[in-house]
Amino acid sequence: MLTRDSSVALHAVQSGGVIAYPTEAVFGLGCNPADLVAVQRILTLKQRAADKGLILIASDLSQLEPYLLPLDATLQARILPTWPGAVTWLLPVRPEVSPLIRGNHDTLAVRISAHPICRALCQQLGHPLISTSANLSDHPPARSAAEVHQQFGAQLDAIVDAPLGDQAQPTEIRHGITGEIVRPA
Repeated sequence: MLTRDSSVALHAVQSGGVIAYPTEAVFGLGCNPADLVAVQRILTLKQRAADKGLILIASDLSQLEPYLLPLDATLQARILPTWPGAVTWLLPVRPEVSPLIRGNHDTLAVRISAHPICRALCQQLGHPLISTSANLSDHPPARSAAEVHQQFGAQLDAIVDAPLGDQAQPTEIRHGITGEIVRPA
């Protein structure tokens, strides 16, 4: 369902649904990370291997803390100046986080998004969202609600039809411990 009303998407996530929404550069697919049925549904829709892991976006660091090991002051000093923003960090993940979310990794990809719709959804939900590009694996990510609808149609519970952020490429991914750029922007 294409909508300009983010409250429709909010209700869909609260009901265990999968949504699409604009991010800094591309449309993302998302759901409540605590709902592993919905997480699996995203992996199935994308035809994505679970061992790759997914990204969590949040409106603030406290929403990510249940998923991450405690961050020391040095690590916080490295990551916090980049947020909210278009940098995704690989940070040490709690071992109890499902492999459907973290993949086969000891880190989790996380970002405090600068996109106003992403931030508002996370604030209103009170928890982070899964955020993975809205596309079939190995296909270009959707850059409009119409492209999302063309690829996934009625398989999604809501598609928020709103503008993307100002980034030309998906967010940069950096390793939190080493600072290494894993995926350039």
